[in-house]
Parts: sequence; C-alpha cells; structure tokens
Amino acid sequence: MVRSQIWFAIGTLTLLFISSVFADDVVVLTEDNFEKEVGQDRGALVEFYAPWCGHCKRLAPEYEKLGASFKKAKSVLIGKVDCDDQKNLCSKYDVTGYPTIKWFPKGSLEPKKYEGARTAEALTEFVNTEAGTNVKIAAAPSHVVILSPSNFDDVVMDKSKHVLVEFYAPWCGHCKALASTYEKVATAFKLEKDVVIANLDADKYKDLAEKYGVSGFPTLKFFPKNNKDGEDYEGGRDLDDFVSFINEKCGTHRDAKGQLTSKAGIVESLETLVKEFVSATNDEKKAIFTRLEEEVGKLEGSSARYGKIYTKAAKSCMEKGADYAKNEIQRLERMLSKVINPTKADEFTLKKNILSMFS
Repeated sequence: MVRSQIWFAIGTLTLLFISSVFADDVVVLTEDNFEKEVGQDRGALVEFYAPWCGHCKRLAPEYEKLGASFKKAKSVLIGKVDCDDQKNLCSKYDVTGYPTIKWFPKGSLEPKKYEGARTAEALTEFVNTEAGTNVKIAAAPSHVVILSPSNFDDVVMDKSKHVLVEFYAPWCGHCKALASTYEKVATAFKLEKDVVIANLDADKYKDLAEKYGVSGFPTLKFFPKNNKDGEDYEGGRDLDDFVSFINEKCGTHRDAKGQLTSKAGIVESLETLVKEFVSATNDEKKAIFTRLEEEVGKLEGSSARYGKIYTKAAKSCMEKGADYAKNEIQRLERMLSKVINPTKADEFTLKKNILSMFS
C-alpha cells in the first residue's frame, strides 16, 4: 500500500513538472487563481480546452506562440483552463465545446467570446485591438542549419550525421516556394541527433556550389554517414516525400508532425525472444530474460538504447505480473493525450511501442 502511494505521488509530481514546462508563457488557470489573475488590472484572453480534444491539440502550438509573444506585455494575460480538471469553472462561463476562447476586459469578469481564426496571427490581432497593444508575433526559431564555407565541412562531412542540403538562390522562385516545407522537414526531425537539415546560399558561395555540381536551384543533395560525396535527392517536394525519404535513409520513424510512429524503438532481432518470453511460464521467463540481456548487450547505436527499454519492460513484467504491460500502455496513452514536452512524448512513445511487444 505504501509503495503504491509513493508511486502515485511520483506520478503526480511528474505531471506537475510536465505541466510547468508549458506554463511559462501561458498561465494555467484554476478555480483557486482565476479571479486573482483575471478581471484585475489587465485584460485576459482565456482558452477553455480539454486535453483529449483534437482541435485543442492543433491550437496548442499557435496558442503557445501567442503566449510567448505577449509574455512581456504587462497589460495582457494569456491563460488557459483545463475543463476536464476545472468543470465548475468552465460551467460558470458557459463553455459547451472545445476549445472556447474568451476575452475578459481589464477589471471585468464578463467575457466576450472570440469567434476568429485559430492562428497566432489572428489571435494577436484580436488581442491588440481589444487591449490597445501593438505586440508582434514572436519569430519561431529555425531548425534549418545555415551553411557557409566556414562550417560546411564540419557539418556536412561529419560521419556521425546524415545531412540533407538544399543549395538555393535567394532570388529563385522555386526556392521561396520550398522554404516553408523545408522548415517543416527540419522541425519534424529536430530531435534526431544524427539527422541534419541544412541549406547553403549557392548564389553567394558559388565555389561550393560548383564543387558539388550545382547548376540549378534548388538542388538537394543527401550526405549520409557512409557517403560524403553526396547523392542527388530526386524525390518529391512535398513534406511527406521528404519525411519518407529521411525515414528510409536514416532509419528514423517520424511522421510529418515530428512525432514518433508505432515502429519507433522496435528492434527486429529481439522479436523472436520477446514472443518466447510472453508465452513462457513464470519459471521459463527467467532463462529467456537472461538470453534477452545477452542479445541486448550485442546491440549498437540507437538499437542499444532501445534494447535497455526491452530489458526493463521484461523485468517489470516478471515482477508485476501479466497485466503490467497492458496497464502501463494505458497510463502512457493518457500521458500522451496531454500537451507535453516533445522529448517526453518521444520517451513515452518509445516505451509504449516496446511494451506493445509484451502485451
């Protein structure tokens, strides 16, 4: 009983930590602090949401961008209310669908419903109009590595990295059309330490462009770990085309939003042993677990990291019983349904995928 209480407390603290990561720019509002923050000496835009709501999840990055933009505006508060957790508060303000966004003027708890587009730009324009502010949208950081002669070899020739390079010219219309998609590609793979999405101004650095046979713009070349001569990228120019190419060439498992797919973390060489383990009796599991540890010890690179999750999962299954994998998967899915740190989302997804092999 004591152990379960301790684990419950740890889980609660973990959730609070994760929530705090995303509460820096958007104020988390509850019944306890709502009237201390809203209706006071500043206007407030409040999103009433539910963690499971798909529209809310799509709004989340735009709303975070809004919060970051107004972070230093003392006359405006950007807040949010979890209606699953704060049912009475949401009922008080007649929230019947998610997300519902309302503006509370300075000194008032009588809100005005926001009916505009759910983009950071539209929300910023609305808040500026209502509050009399002149805030500009915070520029999103780029995840495309900018190359020049001074860093080209350090980045592209690094044999521990797979590197996709776009050779472009600033005046090129096709390059301008590709820019937004290329940034999304870089964002999708930003957490992959051995994948680099880069570009080079080939009009400015003509010698480098000529060295790699660039004669038109944009030209895309892929420099895998094992071939630093470069390979021409001849795939499509849509986001999904790039994502599929990188996943195939680099052994990654990302979707267009940068989230790990259900294949991430799965080590095929361990599949047979895991099947034996799952179907074995409790006494037989111990011997199979020893063999599993031996196989994991032979793995290298990212597979070695995933292998450690396999052994931890197998050990927990032996200690906590047959239902452990199923129950833990359900817990992880609840965590993943919330808006959480991308690194944590990767960690939970990898564990969930591997546990699915044991369920």
